[in-house]
Amino acid sequence: MKKVLFIIAKQGFRDEEYFIPKSILEEKFEVKTASNSKEKSIALGFLGGEAEVDINYEDINVDDFDAIIFVGGQGALKNLDNEISYKIAQEAMNKNKILCAICIAPVILAKAGVLKDKKATVWHSNFDKAPIKILEENGAIFVDEDVVEDGNIITANGPNAAEEFGKKILKKLES
Repeated sequence: MKKVLFIIAKQGFRDEEYFIPKSILEEKFEVKTASNSKEKSIALGFLGGEAEVDINYEDINVDDFDAIIFVGGQGALKNLDNEISYKIAQEAMNKNKILCAICIAPVILAKAGVLKDKKATVWHSNFDKAPIKILEENGAIFVDEDVVEDGNIITANGPNAAEEFGKKILKKLES
């Protein structure tokens, strides 16, 4: 059975971006959750959802998973935008794993260097284009769509794209 890993912030992950794709994927695959917290703890979502954490993200073995998914939300950049996450993303890319990010989390992939010359999307608003700039400064080709797939990389731009994001990952894992 294929295994999927969600990486969420200990506090402030975006509930829909975790719970919706997770519910889609756990019907067919083994799903685990990692966070920047102790193993077997609870992570708290921006909207109050509670997620059981299986793995501290420092202990992730990329070889154990077929897909790795970074979840956005206000806590993502505060808690996950660091060398540990970059290493995970780079290793997933090097090992040809499916690598996904939603909302603001594609910024983490961009800073890890794995979006160079890849089409990707990211959360942004009419007033805040900084996430797009970060993607482009790191070599990504920004596409203003809800969900973008380029090779083994799937990105989505926010909570409204969560269901489409989950279905796109499901299709990729089944192919």
